[in-house]
Order: sequence, then structure tokens, then C-alpha cells
Amino acid sequence: MSTVLLARGYRYAGIVSGLRSEPDRRDLAVIVSETPASAAGVFTQNRVCAAPVQVSRARLPRTDARAIVICSGNANACTGEQGVRDAERMATLVAEGVGCDPQQVLVASTGVIGRPLPMPILEAGIPQAVAAVEDSLKGFSDAAHAILTTDTKIKVATRGLTFASGLVHVTGFAKGAAMIGPNMATMLGCVLTDASAAAPFLHDVLKRSVERTFNCISVEGHTSTNDTVFLLANGTGPHLSGDDAQQFERAVEEVCHDLAMQIAADAEGANHLVTIDIEAARSDAEARQIAKAIAESALVKTAIFGADPNWGRIVSAAGYAGVPFAEQELSLWLGDMLLYRDGVPLPFDAAAASAYLKNNRDVSIRLRLKSGTGRCRFHTCDLTYEYVKLNADYTT
Repeated sequence: MSTVLLARGYRYAGIVSGLRSEPDRRDLAVIVSETPASAAGVFTQNRVCAAPVQVSRARLPRTDARAIVICSGNANACTGEQGVRDAERMATLVAEGVGCDPQQVLVASTGVIGRPLPMPILEAGIPQAVAAVEDSLKGFSDAAHAILTTDTKIKVATRGLTFASGLVHVTGFAKGAAMIGPNMATMLGCVLTDASAAAPFLHDVLKRSVERTFNCISVEGHTSTNDTVFLLANGTGPHLSGDDAQQFERAVEEVCHDLAMQIAADAEGANHLVTIDIEAARSDAEARQIAKAIAESALVKTAIFGADPNWGRIVSAAGYAGVPFAEQELSLWLGDMLLYRDGVPLPFDAAAASAYLKNNRDVSIRLRLKSGTGRCRFHTCDLTYEYVKLNADYTT
């Protein structure tokens, strides 16, 4: 945390409101921009989407956002019209404390689906959180902790840029450890900058960055009802144009990539972080389609957990991804071991391949086609006994 350079002009709080049963567990975060901020967001493509997604999606993009409120422990999803009213009430409570219009407040939630929000807790907690916001690493850390569910650690990332017109900071934090199979972003993320930028530009930057980062990780392929990533720019620093705008977009993508990698590495019960590289596909989109099929294969994931170099599972997952290619075009590496070349299996040391899986937390799989220049890097994890246990007992 000591290396995080916070974007200027934001204040943070994360408090214990009592939403969660665990004592002293922070569960309510508020982020306030001291000035009206341009804002954009990307959201889950799940047709069953949570009330806060519905509320925030309708409010973006905009030029005058003032705050974000996030609660953990309750997703406020599948809760009908009452859920929407409750999400709107959360925004109103923040607006009353900040002194702005409720439409200027964005909302997100994470936790168990299908349970109404305990609004008396939030009626008491949100004013307390708004009163506690501060421009400090402590406030930032408290907010990052307050959005966690089964995560084992906070996920934070930052970049600093020096332009002729001044300094720009990009600060992000996120949560996610399971129900990660994004089709926009993943779980919850906030990226904040002190740059001055128009909301349509932010939307385009965020959409492109998410596609190359959060949309290239998977834990079990389950797209959440609550997936949300916000990008706010409050104009405390210089306006972006020309090359500065391009450098800014790279910084946003780097922050999103850092956060996505931290989510994949912190996947529930995981023993391995798996990087899948697809090369020489017809397009980047087709490379991603192949990578995603491999990443979400339970057979591939369990083989990695068991240190079983059963590479046929990887090749077969590529084959059912829905991308046309000839088997003779395909080659496969596990780490630096070439196991399958141009559609033909090669002799390999199975014990060494097993040891590679057993002894390395970071594992790489590389597939090469002969179709074009498309490529994708995708991240996933293994499927462990602990993951099954955590999710089998999640609400009981």
C-alpha cells in the first residue's frame, strides 16, 4: 500500500456497518470526488443483472459524478422492484451527505444473490461512511477492504504519468475471487484518475481496456449478475489530448491488467495461476475464443490441479471452441516443453511435465496455429477441492 500514489481529489472510507455476520469485517465503501467527475462504466452482460447494475448503467456516461457507494455481503440481485428502490436509496443517502443530486452517485454491490438488502443497516451505515471519508492511504485501504467477499487480499494498482502540462495519476482497486467468467468486466472495480477527460472518451478507453484485461480472465466461467467497473476523471490535473491521451489509455489498461491478474491469482482455493497464450490465429477474437474454452474446461483445470500432463484435454478444448482450423495447424507447449507439433504427438518426459505442474504456482500453456496473426493472452486457475468446498457451503 505504501507505493500507491492516489489520484488527487478523491476521498475514501470503508466501514463496518453490520451487513456481514463476521465481527469487525468492513462491508461498506464510499468514494467521493471533491469536484464533479466525468464517469463511464461497463457492466455484466448477464440478462439477470443486479439492481445496482440497472441503476448505475442508466446514469452513465455522465460529466458530473460525485460519488460511488459499494456494499459487500449482499448482491441486491434478483430482488425485483424493491431491489431497484433500495439501490436508489443507497445513492440518495450518499447524496444527502455529500450535498449533490442522487443521480450523481453510482452504486455497486456484491455478495449473496436473492436476498433483500437490510436497509435499516444501510440507513445507519451510509451516513457514517460518508462522514468518515478521507484523502489518505488508510481511507483508500479501508475502502478496498470493504468491497471484498471471499478474497484473501485487496487488489490495488496505480500508475503515474508526467506530461508537459502536469502530473496524472491512475488509481484502481477491485475485488473478485470466484464467479469470474466475465463478459464485460469482472466483479467490481473502480479506476480513478485526476486527469481531465470527456465522458465519451473515458467510455471508449474503459471498454477497450476491459476487453483486453478483465475479459481475459476466468475462474470457473460464471458471469456474475453484478459485474461492474467504473472509470472516473475529476479534472484536478491536466486535460488529455494527442499523445498524452494515448499514454493515458495505456496506463488505464495497465492498471486494469494488474487488477485482473491479482483476481486470477487470488481465485478461490487455487493452487496455480495459469497463463494461456494463443498465437497465429485468424484474429485476436478467435484466439480469445480458443483461450477461453481451454481456461473454462473443468477437465483442463483438474488436470493442472492434479499435476497430470494430460495434454489431450487442452487440444480437445481448442477443437470445440467453435473456431475453424485444421488439426495439422496446431502445436502445443506446456512451459517450454513441446508436446504436440503440427497435429502430431511428440515423445516427452511425463515425469518432468508432471513435476513442472506440481512445483510451479505459475504455469504456462501455449498453442500455436498457422492461420494468421491473431493472438490472445488469457489467465485462469486450477480447480481444487477447496474451491468446491467453499462454493458448496457458501450460503449454508
